[in-house]
Amino acid sequence: MDLLILEDEQLASDRLVSMLKDIEQEVTIVGVLKSIDEGKKWFEDNESPDLIISDIRLLDGLSFDLFRSLEIDTPVIFTTAYDQYAIKAFEVNSIDYLLKPILKDKLIASIDKFKERKANNKFPADFGSLYDLIQNQKKSFKSRFLIKSGVKIVAVSIEKVAYFYSQNKLTYLVTKEGKKFPLDQTLEVLEEQLDPDVFMRANRQFIVSFGSISEIHPYFKGRLKLELEPASDLEIVISAEKTPDFKGWLDQ
Repeated sequence: MDLLILEDEQLASDRLVSMLKDIEQEVTIVGVLKSIDEGKKWFEDNESPDLIISDIRLLDGLSFDLFRSLEIDTPVIFTTAYDQYAIKAFEVNSIDYLLKPILKDKLIASIDKFKERKANNKFPADFGSLYDLIQNQKKSFKSRFLIKSGVKIVAVSIEKVAYFYSQNKLTYLVTKEGKKFPLDQTLEVLEEQLDPDVFMRANRQFIVSFGSISEIHPYFKGRLKLELEPASDLEIVISAEKTPDFKGWLDQ
């Protein structure tokens, strides 16, 4: 089986590759791509794989755009931290829809489903079953944080959070009032727990809420620079690759 992976998070792609090699001895990973642009170039120079496992959010947009622009008919297993794109997943040749963090038994079931449909030449997928799966895995987002502050435990509701950031391998929550609290979670874990309509990963160091952005400035080489409220002493720059996705998030 020739398999192509579309995933913009290095840790997530490494974990996926490791699981695939563990559960499927004859799989050949023909590529691990991070963006729509990389995908377009790859398909120009390579034959279609047997199967694609694709995150929905890539560095430069949604993977649906790649599949539609190239009219790719390869079966796809979608992965994402959010289930808000479920209906769009029905529009392409989807085999399954897995919510992150991906569980090994769920991945095995998806691969088995692909093999069964390939053997019986049954494509596209049964979208009714896919819808049931998504409904059963419906995800609720974080509503509050319990934080140890000295000898006390403080409850901070999600409505009071302005942004999160990491520094020196530590993660911090900053409230709209300017209070700062350390957290045990990494930004990667928080990204999966937060409502994507309200919070977005601006870069490797910051997750910002829509309401915390006070100013946006054009920056060098197609990048953006953010000013937050409460203000941060750290520079918040969005890469040129992530800028289109960020603008789309702002304009939803």
